[in-house]
Amino acid sequence: MKNNIQRIACAMVIVCGVMACGNLRKQTNDDQTALQPVGPVFNADSAFLFCQRQCDFGPRTMNSEAHDQCGQWIIRQFAGYGMSVVPQEAILRGYDGTALKSMNIIASYLPDQKDRILLCAHWDSRPWADNDPDEANRQKPVLAANDGASGVAVMLEIARLLAKDSLKLGVDFVCFDAEDWGVPQWSNIPDDGNSWALGAQYWAGVCPRQTAKSYRFGILLDMVGGEGAQFYKEGMSVQYASSIVDKVWRAAQVVGFGSVFPNQMGGYITDDHLPVNKQAGIPCIDIIPYYPDCQQSSFGPTWHTINDDMDHIDKNTLQAVGQTVVQVLFSE
Repeated sequence: MKNNIQRIACAMVIVCGVMACGNLRKQTNDDQTALQPVGPVFNADSAFLFCQRQCDFGPRTMNSEAHDQCGQWIIRQFAGYGMSVVPQEAILRGYDGTALKSMNIIASYLPDQKDRILLCAHWDSRPWADNDPDEANRQKPVLAANDGASGVAVMLEIARLLAKDSLKLGVDFVCFDAEDWGVPQWSNIPDDGNSWALGAQYWAGVCPRQTAKSYRFGILLDMVGGEGAQFYKEGMSVQYASSIVDKVWRAAQVVGFGSVFPNQMGGYITDDHLPVNKQAGIPCIDIIPYYPDCQQSSFGPTWHTINDDMDHIDKNTLQAVGQTVVQVLFSE
């Protein structure tokens, strides 16, 4: 999934319970983050089940039956919460020329509202566990409980909450496809970064200028369910949308998850938020973990391995990310 440049520092993860209250807030000219918890309580048990349900289909690799079945399930879930859902289909080309039957899934809350926020995650699985410590596993598909399913699960739970608790702003939930077809480590083909985030590149390339202007900002959720995860400020997010980074990290502090969102800089990641920023011109940040002491990968020990399964999904991490995003939405 994405490339990364070395990042720095770490802190202990201390996960706290959160109780939401009414829309009491105090604003300054440059900070609209509520100073007390606002909005509904994010249900991590529900998000965990959404993650499990995606994994029940098996690896959602491109051009597979599991991929197609899961895509239809995601559409039904969003539609069941009253969202207007549009599948965006396209044939994309992988790094090796493979034709990829791709489908971005766009689910809209209050689709007629012109003032909007973008939430996004990728829903496909890595076809190869090319970072697995066992070389025999490196061409096996990844179940992708964390690296894909967790971000979609958080979005589905937020959609479920919005169906019950009104928000004046419009929200687009975009599930990007073909994110994880990037050049595998065992390939001799050079990796220039463009083989990743294919669905996001397509979405950003065809997004009408007027539609792009309707977004206040975007938040990408990537690998947001891993055990012991912490989320440092990602470099490209700071470069393109520093005020949104600050907004999200302040929200995490307010709802009691400041230790999960350290106020420290991380590295620069090639991910779905780059085409959203560069091509569509929408300020979009990436919530993505950093494991500074993990020798196998700074993305964590299960990244691009066969161990990226439900046994390594942590409800506390889902809670921290989900409640933080709820706080951001209901502070606007």
